[in-house]
Amino acid sequence: MNEILKKYMSQFTSLEEAEQQAIIDSLDIAEVKKGTDLLRQGDTPTKCYFVLQGCIRQYSLDEMGKETTSNFYTEEQAISLFNHDKEATFSAYTFTSVEDSILVIGDLDEEEEMYDKHNQLETMTRKMMEEAFGQAQDNFATFISLSPEERYQSVLVKRPTLIHRVPQHQLASYLGMTPESLSRIKKRVDHRTS
Repeated sequence: MNEILKKYMSQFTSLEEAEQQAIIDSLDIAEVKKGTDLLRQGDTPTKCYFVLQGCIRQYSLDEMGKETTSNFYTEEQAISLFNHDKEATFSAYTFTSVEDSILVIGDLDEEEEMYDKHNQLETMTRKMMEEAFGQAQDNFATFISLSPEERYQSVLVKRPTLIHRVPQHQLASYLGMTPESLSRIKKRVDHRTS
């Protein structure tokens, strides 16, 4: 796991190996079981996460109790919790592990202290957030412009492991369709490629 973190830090910083190791040594790395809620909709965020191994689902419940999946975070993805420093900010989403996962868990209250101690860490965090924001914008634009079948095919190309890692009803929600529609689309696409 250390090598994954070092590779990621090298991508966004010019930290020496000793400083990378010092940061890694100060991190809380934890295993979470499938079905563990990291944060529930309506709770105040106190932690941030980086997925070393596994899959985390982001979803929300509407007034009628309908779940809408808005993202899946997998290996080497940071779960960005924006506006955590505002008073009385509550999460609009629940984050739940879809698989047994290994996560780096950061304490949002200790974030400034970590930045003071390791000044390139703040730059790395900013770059990670910019990258995540850019991906979110691209995903949103793709979602709006593509048909349901094209959305499914986009996932097959960009995130093919999701197809086998998450339950079909969650994937369907993520793609903005019913499980039945997804099943029909999968059959059509599979038939064309076989």
